[in-house]
Amino acid sequence: MRAVIVDRYKKKGALRLGEMPEPALRDDDVLVEIHAAGLNLLDSKIRDGEFKLILPYRPPFILGHDVAGTVVRVGSNVRRLKPGDEIYARPRDGRVGTFAEFIAMNEADVALKPKNLTMEEAASIPLVGLTAWQVLVERAGLRQGQKVLIHAGSGGVGTFAIQLAKHLGATVATTTSTANVELVKSLGADVVIDYKTQNFEKVLSGYDVVLNSLDGGTLQKSLNVLKPGGKLISISGPADPDFAREQGLNWVLQQVMRLLSFGIRRKAKSRQINYSFLFMRANGEQLSQITSLIEAGIIRPIMDRIVPFEATNEALAYIETGRSKGKVVVQLR
Repeated sequence: MRAVIVDRYKKKGALRLGEMPEPALRDDDVLVEIHAAGLNLLDSKIRDGEFKLILPYRPPFILGHDVAGTVVRVGSNVRRLKPGDEIYARPRDGRVGTFAEFIAMNEADVALKPKNLTMEEAASIPLVGLTAWQVLVERAGLRQGQKVLIHAGSGGVGTFAIQLAKHLGATVATTTSTANVELVKSLGADVVIDYKTQNFEKVLSGYDVVLNSLDGGTLQKSLNVLKPGGKLISISGPADPDFAREQGLNWVLQQVMRLLSFGIRRKAKSRQINYSFLFMRANGEQLSQITSLIEAGIIRPIMDRIVPFEATNEALAYIETGRSKGKVVVQLR
């Protein structure tokens, strides 16, 4: 089958369009013919080798963390899905590879595609949708009347998280560039900070939750926005000891992560703020709940562009610029 392949870890290294064997089907798996695959910065980071100590990929391997397609075969233990079902998913770590014609995924990672979305739109949702859900619903317990700051509101996670936070009844602030102010307002942002002209940490205060997806400087400044008892949740690091334990990493890596996050954890604790790092995980059940919100018209996908499969390298380079509005998707069929 055709696939986009990582032959070796290299920063901004070109991926190869080539042939790979069709994936083997396990008893709990569904084999999916891929129609579209979303691109994420996580793909670039894995290609660059940033996660090679904690994620078990040995080149050559296939990249890709978002998929929409059609079930073509099911394993002997599969009960919920059948051939012909239109699905979407974020396959679990260790079994990614959506930049290909087929993928085998554990049934537990998969949900039926929202009926009101195209395959391309559906492929834009799983990773960012699950990330936003796991930060705001699962980790933060965000509820009506609370205030949340969502950084990078026009990005993939940001555009989804703003809509989800509004649905949960929160007051939503976000940071974005001048060009994207109207976009984030249209998604429901109550307070918009144009980072080109304003310093968010001087404008905002008394917030309950911050979702950080940006650099360490932004992470540090975000402490100033939160009230005592607030939660600072970062999806861009630094990883913390809890994450290391959840991943089952060895003692040495646990100590490395303890050291990397020591500064921000100490500063947060001194202000009675809880810092945590979240690395989203596959979850078909949560994705099914997201499907309900999409079918009800509560959340809509924000698409920047759809590109042909052959343009995957160029598309990854584009999202690395940080200028995309919402998601970029590659189309296979």
